[in-house]
Amino acid sequence: MASLAERFGIELPLVQAPMAGATTPELVAAVSNAGGLGSLGAGYTEPQAILDQAARVRALTDRPFALNLFVLPDDFAPDMAAVARARERLDALMEREGLAARSTVPARWAPRYSEQFAALCEARPALASFAFGLPTPAQMQELRRRDIRVIGTATTAAEARAWAEHGADAVCVQGAEAGGHRGGFLHAGETPLVGLFALVPLAVQAVAASGRGIPVIAAGGIMDGAGMLAAEVLGAAASQLGTAFLACPESSATAAWKHDLASAEDHRIATIRSFSGRAARGLRNRYVEAMEDAADELPPYPVLNALTAPLRRAAAAAGRADLISEWCGQAAALARPQPAAELVARLMHEYRLARRALAH
Repeated sequence: MASLAERFGIELPLVQAPMAGATTPELVAAVSNAGGLGSLGAGYTEPQAILDQAARVRALTDRPFALNLFVLPDDFAPDMAAVARARERLDALMEREGLAARSTVPARWAPRYSEQFAALCEARPALASFAFGLPTPAQMQELRRRDIRVIGTATTAAEARAWAEHGADAVCVQGAEAGGHRGGFLHAGETPLVGLFALVPLAVQAVAASGRGIPVIAAGGIMDGAGMLAAEVLGAAASQLGTAFLACPESSATAAWKHDLASAEDHRIATIRSFSGRAARGLRNRYVEAMEDAADELPPYPVLNALTAPLRRAAAAAGRADLISEWCGQAAALARPQPAAELVARLMHEYRLARRALAH
């Protein structure tokens, strides 16, 4: 059976995670040019901007890259009383913290997924990855027609099997340690937090049982080449790293956010709902603690994500990382600030050293 790298036309068993809001075309192209698979996180991005960013990636590399979307309804009808209560709380917090911004009700709570999907098809990346759900059978057929390979995101073995049965070309399993939003979709009302080293062999077994032994990509807490090899030993065909690339100069994470990664204590990294209304892993900072007692009353994603946007923009402009969503994986303090191409080379050097050590 062909390796994942051979299947996808890349050289290395390394995927840069599609971190919406932190990835740039420059980061994606740098990783792809270095032999890995760069991924553009477009979950928050309007259709025309998706096309513009994909064109920028293509201007910087002729290698394969992936484009990632969140599978969501096109429209949302939130509880407006809950929206009003959330706005009151957010506005009071911004006033206390000396930020001039205030919350607003946007014309739309999020970009329309169907329009984002159409833009993805027009952009025609080599690969498309998806979180939060499964594209429709018709959408999967359209991706096939355009020769776009599909990577699904799973947080449990059941979700990995669902992706295999749905026709995905690979599944990226997101361990509890992974930074950013949980990409799951089957377990309504729950937040599965299965550790990566338990999840990888379970997912490998699940996709094999589906009759489609597609490659499994491991994601969550992997920060070096030894971690990549460990995932491979457990059955992963490749590793997806996100937080490791956050500190790169090509990342659009704010300077204050990058600074906080270096001193991130593992016990201060947690699953958080109060920024976006959906479980995501990141630093427990001042905002998280201020909103903790109201977390269960806040509107769900993407409504809360839109409501907190003015606060996050104002805080970022003021250098207040303690009030923005500092998404990161469990081992964030191991991030190494260096250009993405150099980091890829370093990771693969560590990977080869670990392989040699294991062989002896």
